[in-house]
Amino acid sequence: MSLVEKISERKKEIADKWCDVVFASYPKETQKIWKQNQDRYTNPVGITIRKITAELLDLVIDWNDAEAISNSLDELVKIRNVQDFAPSKALSFVLELKKVIREEFFNELKKENSLEDLLAFETRIDNLGLIAFDVYTKNRDLISQMRINEVKRAHHMIVRRANKIEDASAKGAGQV
Repeated sequence: MSLVEKISERKKEIADKWCDVVFASYPKETQKIWKQNQDRYTNPVGITIRKITAELLDLVIDWNDAEAISNSLDELVKIRNVQDFAPSKALSFVLELKKVIREEFFNELKKENSLEDLLAFETRIDNLGLIAFDVYTKNRDLISQMRINEVKRAHHMIVRRANKIEDASAKGAGQV
């Protein structure tokens, strides 16, 4: 049985472990809430992380839809991007999947002389990391542009208010 088949058989368990690794990158209290609360309205971030790790694992197993992988990564990367993680920490969850897979299958694959399956699957994870980096930079650029636009709007409003005050002052001065 190939590694991909083994992972497929245990994908819920693997996805849960990967999700726990993602949660571990947050403070202890946050982890506790996100792990326990299963309500999508009061825990949207925790539920999204759980959903996306499972979805991404399925996509990495199938490895045939780059657009779906990118879209799925986009949801999780957006969350980590707006939380102002350093890029390395924001994307570390991708490489953590390697650790989960190795912990689960390394010894078994070594006994079967099938470590090349592990290397092939890790290549998929490396490529997932590259896609995640592209998604991260796209989102970081978008957030930067949104901040620039907000500063421009605020500046425009200040100028408009200043002009109104100036107009009111000029009108008041002309009536005296």
